[in-house]
Amino acid sequence: METIIENELVRELANKHGRTRDSLLPILQDLVVRNRYLSRQDMVDVARELDISAADVFGTATFYSFLDTEVRGKYVIRICKTISCAMKGKNDVLTTIEETLKIRVGETSSDRKFSLLETNCIGWCHKAPAMLINDTPYTELTPEKVTEILREYIKK
Repeated sequence: METIIENELVRELANKHGRTRDSLLPILQDLVVRNRYLSRQDMVDVARELDISAADVFGTATFYSFLDTEVRGKYVIRICKTISCAMKGKNDVLTTIEETLKIRVGETSSDRKFSLLETNCIGWCHKAPAMLINDTPYTELTPEKVTEILREYIKK
């Protein structure tokens, strides 16, 4: 007989948000807030709790760039990759980040302090180029400005 390990957090979140298909995204978002990413087991547990397919949960989780399905660093840097940011110097800013942190897009530093990702529009096109570090937006970036910002995070 197969033993099913109960995921108390998933049950708690289903109690909070409900057990309908419409509850899926809020539950996944809360799991990311609490655990910093979605494990495969979390996705299976959510599917079981909501009585939907694991493929449906995985498809939703991987569609949204802010629902991390991999362990990330303490500080997740998401740099906007839209044309607006590119036209305003995003590539120079990105190069500065990569050189400063010694990681490339899609990587996490060996000390697990930083992860660097490109993402679609973060809603700051009017102040491009822009990035988020966790939930904090930084706008009108230059290589000099991003160096100062990163120095503060490196000190933390």
